[in-house]
Amino acid sequence: MKIVMAIIKPFKLDDVREALTAAGVHGMTVTEVKGYGRQKGHTEIYRGAEYAVQFLPKLKIEVALPSDLAPAAVEAIASAARTGEIGDGKVFVVPLDHAYRIRTGERDADAI
Repeated sequence: MKIVMAIIKPFKLDDVREALTAAGVHGMTVTEVKGYGRQKGHTEIYRGAEYAVQFLPKLKIEVALPSDLAPAAVEAIASAARTGEIGDGKVFVVPLDHAYRIRTGERDADAI
């Protein structure tokens, strides 16, 4: 089992959700986060005053899935989230040792 985590631009969420569904991935957790990478923020003008935005708004998507679905999920996220501009995001894949469904008591692969 794997956990696929992706940091994406907020306006790409619907595209990524549709791509994951088409790839056979069902269920995800989405969190609003802020951060920066190589772009290191940017400056904006508000009411005539310029100020620096150090942390940019992003979305973090987390999906728990069987190991054999991980490559398809990564490709679905990458292709759906890509704009070709700086700040498109990152995808991380980490091992998942155990999963437990609270309602039914199912474990591991049955729980996801």
